[in-house]
Amino acid sequence: MDDRQEDRPLLRRMLILCNGSYGEPSWYRWQHSAYEGIICTDGAARMACRLGIVPGLVVGDMDSIDAGDRRKLERAGSQFLVFPPEKDLSDTQIAFDLVREQGATSVTVWGGTGSRLDHTLSTVLNAFRLVHSGIDVRFASPDLTIHLVRKSLALEGEPGDTVSLIVLGDAARGVTLHGLYYPLNNATLEGTWQCGVSNIMTSTRALVEVAAGNVAVFHYQRLPE
Repeated sequence: MDDRQEDRPLLRRMLILCNGSYGEPSWYRWQHSAYEGIICTDGAARMACRLGIVPGLVVGDMDSIDAGDRRKLERAGSQFLVFPPEKDLSDTQIAFDLVREQGATSVTVWGGTGSRLDHTLSTVLNAFRLVHSGIDVRFASPDLTIHLVRKSLALEGEPGDTVSLIVLGDAARGVTLHGLYYPLNNATLEGTWQCGVSNIMTSTRALVEVAAGNVAVFHYQRLPE
C-alpha cells in the first residue's frame, strides 16, 4: 500500500449531495457539520451554495452546474473531478465509489430522490453496492428517510409514523418486525409482489431485521399531500 494512502485520514461519516429534490432548505442547515467528508455531484452545487456548504469534492461531467456556482466553490476550496459526458457511470455512482474508497462506514445522501422515477430507482439500487461493502446508507429529507437495511435497523420516530418495506430483488428472507402495527416473524417478502407498504409505528422505536435480501425502509415523518 502507498505510504500516502496509509497516512490519509479515513472519512468515516460521509455526506453526498445529489441533484434531486430537497424540500424545505432550513431542514438541512447546520447538519453538514456532523460529517467528516462531503461530496457534491454536478448540479447539486446549486443547493450546496444555497445552504452555505463547501464540499471537499465536486464530481461529474459538469453538464448541469451553474458557472457562477462553480466559481464560488472553487474560490472556497472545493476540488473538481471532471468526467466526460459519455461515460459508463452516473455522477452519483462515481460518488458512491469514492466514499467506499475513502473508507466510509456510513453515508447519508441528500437530494437522492426526485421527480425522475428512473433516476430515483437507479440511485437507491446502486446504493446497495455500499451496503454490501458493510456501509450504512440512508437517504434523508425533511419528510422522508429511506434506510437500506444491513441485517438490522433500529428506527426512531413517533407513534403513527408510516413505514414501508420495499424489497429490491427477487425476495427478502428472515424478515422480522417489532414495534410496528403489522408485525412479522421470520417472514419471506417477494420482490415481485410487495406486501410491506404502509405499516405504522406503534411506539417511538421499531426494529427491522432481514436475514437475506435487499430491503429499503421508507420512514415518513410526514406523508405527501
